[in-house]
Amino acid sequence: MKIFRLFLTLALLALPALPAAAQSVLADLLPDQNAAELVPGADGFGPIRDDLAVAPVLRGGETIAHAFVTSDFVGTTGYSGKPIHTLVAVDKDARIAGLRLVKHSEPIVLIGIPEAKVKALVDGYKGLDLVAEARSGGTGHQVEIISGATVTVMVIDDSIVRSGLKVARALGLGGLAEAATTGPALEINPDAVPAADWTEMEGDGTLRRLLLDVGQVNEAFATNPDPRAAGRALTEAPETTFIEMQVGLVSVPAIGQALLGEAQAANLDAWLGPDDHAIAVMGQGLYSFKGSGYVRGGIFDRIVLIQDDISVRFRDRDHRRLNAVRAEGAPDFTEMDLFKIRAESGFDPTKPFRIQLLVHREVGPIEKVFHTFDLAYQLPQKYLRAVPVAAAPAPAAAAPAVAVAEQEETRAQAELWKRIWLDSKVKIAILATMLAVLTGVFFFQHYAVRNERRFYIFRMAYLAITLVVLGWMFNAQLSVVNLMALFGSLVNGFSWQAFLLDPLTFILWFAVAAALLFWGRGAYCGWLCPFGALQELTNQVARKLRVPQWTLPWGLHERLWPVKYMIFLGLFGVSLVSVEQAEHLAEVEPFKTAIILNFVRAWPFVAYAAALLIAGLFVERFYCRYLCPLGAALAIPARIRMFDWLKRYHECGNPCQICAQQCPVQSIHPTGEINPNECINCLHCQVLYQSETTCPVVIRKVKRREAVAAGSKPRLGQPPAGHPNAARKIEA
Repeated sequence: MKIFRLFLTLALLALPALPAAAQSVLADLLPDQNAAELVPGADGFGPIRDDLAVAPVLRGGETIAHAFVTSDFVGTTGYSGKPIHTLVAVDKDARIAGLRLVKHSEPIVLIGIPEAKVKALVDGYKGLDLVAEARSGGTGHQVEIISGATVTVMVIDDSIVRSGLKVARALGLGGLAEAATTGPALEINPDAVPAADWTEMEGDGTLRRLLLDVGQVNEAFATNPDPRAAGRALTEAPETTFIEMQVGLVSVPAIGQALLGEAQAANLDAWLGPDDHAIAVMGQGLYSFKGSGYVRGGIFDRIVLIQDDISVRFRDRDHRRLNAVRAEGAPDFTEMDLFKIRAESGFDPTKPFRIQLLVHREVGPIEKVFHTFDLAYQLPQKYLRAVPVAAAPAPAAAAPAVAVAEQEETRAQAELWKRIWLDSKVKIAILATMLAVLTGVFFFQHYAVRNERRFYIFRMAYLAITLVVLGWMFNAQLSVVNLMALFGSLVNGFSWQAFLLDPLTFILWFAVAAALLFWGRGAYCGWLCPFGALQELTNQVARKLRVPQWTLPWGLHERLWPVKYMIFLGLFGVSLVSVEQAEHLAEVEPFKTAIILNFVRAWPFVAYAAALLIAGLFVERFYCRYLCPLGAALAIPARIRMFDWLKRYHECGNPCQICAQQCPVQSIHPTGEINPNECINCLHCQVLYQSETTCPVVIRKVKRREAVAAGSKPRLGQPPAGHPNAARKIEA
């Protein structure tokens, strides 16, 4: 309890020290930056402008570039839902003179990609010509996508190019300000007549199509600089449809009515806010324009809308499935979806835009190469009309609009987690069954452990399911990072919906919280932790192969226990200052390498995880005993459990030491008591508690019963004791 009080004290002391919100991200980050590291030859920064979050980069008092942080100008967010802060310097010719990735909340480390690799990618944008990017709509350069971090790289690319163009236009760099337009001369005609059927919509340009066959895709990848791309060509017939993708701007009333029908068009209007727009995307073929990455990451990484220097990436909250296409003669599509284009993006429906499709090809276990294809779209003239000269747009009420947007986002998030739970019904059912079985074993442990061999087989089978199904298949591995994220959420504004997006993790943490009240940490650590299961199963194999087992002296073993608590408190303390740094240090957990990534990772991580498993071959559950910060975090409240389920005899510990010697993790003191902070509830001591061949107390009871039974056995011809004829002597 002293450790628990210390934990709470540290948390409370840290709260007043949380930083206040800065006026701009640049003002917050610039004091820690070195001008010479950003732009070679620079000797300092000038004061930040009053009208724009931009600071001059100086050399000898002369401005040689302008520095800004991307997140001050664009709101593009990555997997974490937070902006990626990149410091960028643009010179007078609108070329990027320097840039640095200074702060982010992306879980790059958690998915096994070195952050240095992402920073090196950012450095590659030096020299980028923003004037050329303005002409090409932000796609005049090649994006070097890192396998496994597709969304993160795309977000970084978007933020650098879009923010750079905004700053260059605002400052008139490279002559870009001269190209600025004063606004559209056209507007959507609400009185346009809907098309009669699908054929008419295809013919007049209401719908635009991208059709790719296998032969075209193979030819495109054959030109990739990586020779492995051509070697992994698709084997289907060249004329096979790779993807047919159709797009329509359904926020135009006439198009919405013709394509969706009146009911769905009305629902669309209710979903869109003022000045929002929406496109319908329909597809079929071998390739999906959605993929499945958005379920976990929340971002559709295969499509992006591009208009001039605006790019719009769609998040899950801006997505809805389309139930049916109502237009007569419409083909049967396997995918039909609606995507919202929010008003703040700056999208103009009267101007041409394009949908860029990202196609990937696997060239290694975790490596991919990419190619993009464009679908151009321009609204037909019949849906447009000239803007009346006298018309002046009425300013919208800002506060109600913000409130509506917040309500819409909350509603969209609720719809998302509900959909994810529905899509995970099978996984949830399997996990619920495992939890029910384990609960039954704990409640009826006296009967469960009665047969030693059957219980051993059951435990090994359960651990195998935990490892293979929960771990390698479902990636349901809890981590100390989850606890740090929970604490951060409690400090910065708790939201249930953020945690409900991962149903298995949510259910597991809920089960762990309940188990702490009944059994302590052992319910998870001993039965539901995939890495713990991997350690125990590999140790059992080692025992079968007669690998020697080492038992540490009790004095040394007891002194190694606190190491994991020190690791946890250290990680927690670092997380109060920097969650990102704490996530880096949380690599002390081998879970991501061994369970999430199946050892497909850089060799230092694999070597570290392998070393822990090898140590576990000689000292069972070596990592769990001495290093696991998650186990330490769960052990701190272990003493608040309400019941002591594990039965003991008075003779345990004095004089009998069998349970203490055979405990797999040495959680039983020589004096006989079980340490709940270290116990993993494997129930081996309960097997011994009933063993008629190992436990001295049980053996004595059995012998006593046998002796009593033998002494009371009736002689031949003699009635048993208590019988009415027992006193009569029977003559021979």
